[in-house]
Amino acid sequence: MKKFFKRVLCAVFAMALVGALVVGMVGCGEAKQTIAVVAKGETHAFWQSVKNGAQAAGEKYGYAITFRGPTAESEEHVNTQREMVTQALNNKNTKALVLATIGLGFKDELVSAFDKGIPVVEFDSGLYSNGADITKDKDPTVSSVASDNYAAAGVAAENLYKTIKPEIEKATASDKYYVWIIQHDSSATGVDRAKGFEDKIKELVEKDNLSDRFQTKIDVKANNTGEYKGSLQAAQTEGADAIFMCNEGVVNECYPEVADNVAKYKDMVFCGFDAGTNQIEWIKGKVAGAAKLVGSVAQDSYQIGYQAVEQAVFAVEKKNVTKEVGIPGTWYDSTNIDEMIAKNIVYEG
Repeated sequence: MKKFFKRVLCAVFAMALVGALVVGMVGCGEAKQTIAVVAKGETHAFWQSVKNGAQAAGEKYGYAITFRGPTAESEEHVNTQREMVTQALNNKNTKALVLATIGLGFKDELVSAFDKGIPVVEFDSGLYSNGADITKDKDPTVSSVASDNYAAAGVAAENLYKTIKPEIEKATASDKYYVWIIQHDSSATGVDRAKGFEDKIKELVEKDNLSDRFQTKIDVKANNTGEYKGSLQAAQTEGADAIFMCNEGVVNECYPEVADNVAKYKDMVFCGFDAGTNQIEWIKGKVAGAAKLVGSVAQDSYQIGYQAVEQAVFAVEKKNVTKEVGIPGTWYDSTNIDEMIAKNIVYEG
């Protein structure tokens, strides 16, 4: 009888062990399914927030997340980013790619993704120059997740207009109020922000019958060091009255220039986009007598990462994918900036 029970116990143990091994093998297989995220950067506070959102979505849906990006958001790093994309596509465990490119040159990689059946979700600014790298009939993109940059820039225009309207009313047809827009690059993000701002502020000016005493200029740059500072200097030389800075990078070059030359820029008014330490300090008036930054529009970077990975999962699992997901922006100024920081919408760094 003892031998019988011993045999039974051994059999039960063996079956349990086999079952555990099978479950473990299945679990390992699931864990290896990867959503590869290749961003325009990685170390900046914005991208760290995006990464946190992406990882949270991966954890929810049971996918491993890889998150990579170049050291700087510059077209100089296109080849580095291409290598990251290639490595992700060559990883047999990659099931989808979440991508935002910093320049042109990804045509072959996108064709490769299509041929391998790997869906691509664009996020943040998406594919550079409105997807110019996409080959006809070889398009792997299934969704785009980003801030609604056009609408968000319109919010910035509405809030700046409240400040500058009295000055526009004082202007004349021969001495117009001049708003200068520094567009950070030629990506869809850059285009949408500059155009969204310009369209909305022109609409407001026209509604108040002030168009004859108002003008704008969009100065398009390529995100190279020193260009934004140079644009600000050119704006001041040309007599611009107000500046709209289309992203944090623009702010980070303009703020030191303004702080170091208070008298030169003291009569100008500024409006921003994104967040970061410089914008926070500027809005809070850390430099006495410096030109005013009336406020900025912040992106919800965590949700950008989360929802981009979520759409990638839906594509892999053949669920309904939303073609365009717009993440709303939030206006902040001196009256609510601390609240926005507490909510992790406005980041420092």
